[in-house]
Amino acid sequence: MSRFIEVPALWKVLRTGDLRARLRATRDGIAAIRLHVAGAALATGVLDALAAGSASTAELARETGATDARLLDTFLRVVAAGGLVRGGGDEGPWRLTTRGRAVIDDPLVRASYEGFPGLHTALYRDLGPLLAGGPRRRDIAQSGELIARLSGGFEPLVLGALTRAVTERDPRRVLDVGCGAALELATMLAAAPQAEGVGVDVDAGAVELAGRTLASRGLTDRARVLHLDVREAAADPSLAEPFDFALLANVLYYLPMPERVAFLRTIAGLLAPGGVLFVVTTVAAPQFFSRHFDLLLQAQEGQMELSDADTLAEQLRQAGFAPGPAKPVAAGTPVVTLAAERVG
Repeated sequence: MSRFIEVPALWKVLRTGDLRARLRATRDGIAAIRLHVAGAALATGVLDALAAGSASTAELARETGATDARLLDTFLRVVAAGGLVRGGGDEGPWRLTTRGRAVIDDPLVRASYEGFPGLHTALYRDLGPLLAGGPRRRDIAQSGELIARLSGGFEPLVLGALTRAVTERDPRRVLDVGCGAALELATMLAAAPQAEGVGVDVDAGAVELAGRTLASRGLTDRARVLHLDVREAAADPSLAEPFDFALLANVLYYLPMPERVAFLRTIAGLLAPGGVLFVVTTVAAPQFFSRHFDLLLQAQEGQMELSDADTLAEQLRQAGFAPGPAKPVAAGTPVVTLAAERVG
């Protein structure tokens, strides 16, 4: 039996260039391909079609609207090699594997495969034109609902701290500014069973998602979600009565730096004296994700960027709050929580 590669040739490969760097580049490249394959399997509707049951290539073509059945079959073989489906040819109709089922059934897994191949990596494909002065990206405006679902990945890290903060204050009225999917709003209402809550968000898709969250948890009699910018609070009577506790989670970095103090003052004006603003945010830090996220923000329309923890505390003081220390939600992460009490 002949060798796949002759020993002298193998030795030459091993001695040429930086072997560790080559292996790392190959590993990273294959991981990137796997990520995009899963994203494409969702974007084309293949995985959703198979969630209802097994199907042949022809049946999947009709279900997904594909007109090139041969190319679809070749793509399905790639998806199968990636471990998300099995079948085809002599193996019978295509069907989901356990891994493929997890992509469909776990909302965060699905959001990750939808978001990272597009939202997070498209930035680098388009960086050249951006650096040359091309138009800024509009990911935040166009993908608000997806961003809300991706933010769910931080929930296990922050909900415990949020629950403790709400329990300590026992508020009567709670406000969630930029409520996204309303998972945090539901958590606050669970921690304060006598409280009523209001969530506000500027993205219509996020508002719809938040409404479904509240309905699924039987909270629609205690909470409502408003489609508006909190700076337009005077336009809605639901925000007229002061709140005892407000949450600002993963919102502040979407505003231009010069507008943040005024924005925080608006929230202070919605709180009763002594009310608490609980901030959850990513801060500028040396970690890889922090640097990536700051670049993603600065590439958008609207002068977005991360600030460091000291700058955040100073902005809160200027807005009429007495901020406590910023606390990382987990060791080594750039995501922090901070409780600030309204002064006066």
